[in-house]
This record gives sequence, structure tokens and C-alpha cells, in this order.
Amino acid sequence: MTALKRTPLHALHLELGARMVPFAGYEMPVQFPLGVMKEHQHTREKAGLFDVSHMGQVIVKGASYAAAAAGLEPLIPVDVLGLPENRQRYGFFTNEDGGIADDLMLANRGDHVFVVVNAACKRADIAHMKAALEPGVAVTELADRALLALQGPCAEAVLSAMDARTVNMSFMDVATLDLNGVAAWVSRSGYTGEDGYEISVPADAAEDLARALLAHPDVEAIGLGARDSLRLEAGLCLYGHDIDASTSPVEGGLTWAIQKVRRAGGARAGGFPGADAIIGQMAEGAARKRVGLLPEGRAPMREGVVLFATAEAVDPIGSITSGGFGPTVGGPVAMGYVAAEYAALGTTLYGDLRGKRQPVTVVKMPFTPANFKR
Repeated sequence: MTALKRTPLHALHLELGARMVPFAGYEMPVQFPLGVMKEHQHTREKAGLFDVSHMGQVIVKGASYAAAAAGLEPLIPVDVLGLPENRQRYGFFTNEDGGIADDLMLANRGDHVFVVVNAACKRADIAHMKAALEPGVAVTELADRALLALQGPCAEAVLSAMDARTVNMSFMDVATLDLNGVAAWVSRSGYTGEDGYEISVPADAAEDLARALLAHPDVEAIGLGARDSLRLEAGLCLYGHDIDASTSPVEGGLTWAIQKVRRAGGARAGGFPGADAIIGQMAEGAARKRVGLLPEGRAPMREGVVLFATAEAVDPIGSITSGGFGPTVGGPVAMGYVAAEYAALGTTLYGDLRGKRQPVTVVKMPFTPANFKR
């Protein structure tokens, strides 16, 4: 792993006894001595601290916020111009075929747009934005900042002890707060389905802040293993698995992120890569859909399991893109894509598990209720 990049918290992870693995070009903690199951449960019950510094942090800045937003809207099929100041929104880059090139978070910070993109895609994403926006709008990667996520029902109490203003933030609010004596960019959001915050700080302040948060009795360090099981129970997509360049927002069930103004008939409808394909699918439906799946029994059905309409069918009708054991659910959970005619809730399908057909039921997501502070 010597060729892998390291986050500013790398030494702390080793000190805490993390098991490190390669992930998106970085050496990252997959679990700590507590173990994946207990890390998952601790986050659901109290508060977990995640290192997500491998993500790309980018400032998009023009003569005004409106100039930066107007530059981004031809790349992202969401309402960037209409996003209120100090609010954040989920979005995605699309390609000419209507596929998702990456998903992202973007925030209105008054005079610029703050964008967070996936680690594996950040080089391509930044190049994509630079080619489309510069020189009129500057695209600057923040390579000198860390990104932490504090997630769970105790997150507000923990963070408000450092800055009481966190209590007044609602889901998707963004603010600059004083955390451990450092000006931190904080959003009330996350990737677990729980209430929580994502915290951008200068790299040289990250370890001290992490230690201060971990000193609280309700906070534990959490690795990638529990991050994955938490987001799966929350029904959240993992780029490169549940969504990718070959899946459209319609197929992925993500059209809620495309605001009315960018849809057919909206004031700024279309104008983004793949608009005709995506808006067409929104009107006519997609041939396949992402669905929640509940396997029968205790054996998880993981990514790559092929799905069939019956136990005897020869031709597959879909496949699983994410799956595993859901500690909060108390059993296996999965999501995947199936032909639209098999996507109705309650439909029984069959997954090919090591040569045997096992029943799996199409169910509503999320598998565990979201606890965001609205």
C-alpha cells in the first residue's frame, strides 16, 4: 500500500488500531478494534466519526454566486441557481447518453459554490468542470483540507458542545462554525441515514479536531465497513456500484433530485448532457428500475447475484448491485436493478446464490427509517 495516498488522519487511524485497506487510491480504515457490527450499531445509537478526506473538495467561483451556478447548470441537471445561500443540494454530472458520470453535493456559500465529489472520480470531475467553466469561472481543488463526518443521534449534542449554533442547523444547512478553535465548514448531512454533520477543516487541524471529538464518551471511530452497511440500510447509492455511467437518474430512482425548473416545461428545462434521454424517460418510464430487495433467510445476497422471475427461469431479469447483512434490520438486505415489470413492491424474485435459487422480495427503501433533522 506504499503507493497509496494517505489522509491527514492516517497516523491517528494506525494509533487507534485500524485495519487499513486500499480504497479509491487511498489507504483507508475499513474497521477499528470495535468491529464492523458494533461500529454500525454505535452509529445508529450514539455517534460515529468517519474520515472521508479522500473525497474531492472543490470551490467553483465566478464574479458572483450566480455566475458560478450558471456555469454549473449545463453540467448538472439540478437547480443550482435557485439554491438559497448556506444550503446544500444533492446532484450529479450526466453524460451524453443520460448516464451518471458521478454524484456529488453542492452548496451555496454566498460568493461561490462548494462542491464535494467522489474520490475515485475527482480527477475526471475537476477536469470536466475546468474544461467547461474556465477561464470565466475558476475551479479550485482544495487539496489542503480534510473532511470528517460525525453521524448518529448524539451528533448534535457532541458538536454543540463546541459551537452551540449547530443546534439551529436543519438538514442540508451549511455554516462556518468554530470547532476546537478552528473555522470549519459544516453541513448538516451525511451518508448513513442518521442525523449528523460533515465537517471540512484545514488538513493541519484535522487530527486535533478528531481527537477532541473522540474524547466524548458517545463518539467512536468508524471505518468503511460500517459506512457501507449504514448507507445500504439507508437505501443510498454507492457510485460505481448502484449508479454509474450506464445508469440514468430515472433508472436509479433519483429524479427527486431534479427540480421542477430543470424538467420539461420548467424555466430552465434541459440543457444538460443527456437531457433528451433523461427527460424522455421521466415522461415514458425506464426499462429497468433500482429496487430494494429483502432476501429470505439469513444468507446475504451480494453484488453480482443474478435475479430471475421464477425459480426455473432461464433468462435473468436483473441483478444485485449492493448487498450484505443489515445489523439494524437484523438480516440480509440488498438493492439492484430489475426489469420495470418486476419492480412492484411485494414481487417475489429469485437470486442465484451459489447455484441455488433463493427467494427475494422487492421492498420499499430505506430499510431503516431516516433520522434527518428537518
